[in-house]
Amino acid sequence: MEKKFEVFSLEETQAIATKLAALLTPPDVITLEGNLGAGKTTFTQALAKGLGVKRTVNSPTYTIVKQYMGTYPLNHLDVYRLADSEEDLGWDELFYGDAISVIEWAHLIKDELPEERLEIRIEHSSETGRIITFNPIGTRYETICEGVFL
Repeated sequence: MEKKFEVFSLEETQAIATKLAALLTPPDVITLEGNLGAGKTTFTQALAKGLGVKRTVNSPTYTIVKQYMGTYPLNHLDVYRLADSEEDLGWDELFYGDAISVIEWAHLIKDELPEERLEIRIEHSSETGRIITFNPIGTRYETICEGVFL
């Protein structure tokens, strides 16, 4: 069941991502959708910080996958450039391994995604406001969402 947050500041977005991070364990998969500039990478940065990542997290647009070490390994994927590609980047190892994965533009590799995952959409509601929609697919992700929304 979808759940929505409306946030009006960067700090509110970061608080949601940090709360989510505390509930994740490998091999959880989070997909992020939204227009350019909606806040996908900002959300991922806060999630990474919540997972204890010390390095600067930025969009892996040109490398497609970056891995960061924190409490758990974090795979950050930006698959925007794979729109017309049939390339297999070792999806099973990424999505079923020992890391948490966050995938920006995940709809472009929909057929490769795990059946169960947490889909998050970030949309502009105003210049600084965002609507963040959580769509849990699978019991594990429903439980995670309940924890975020407490």
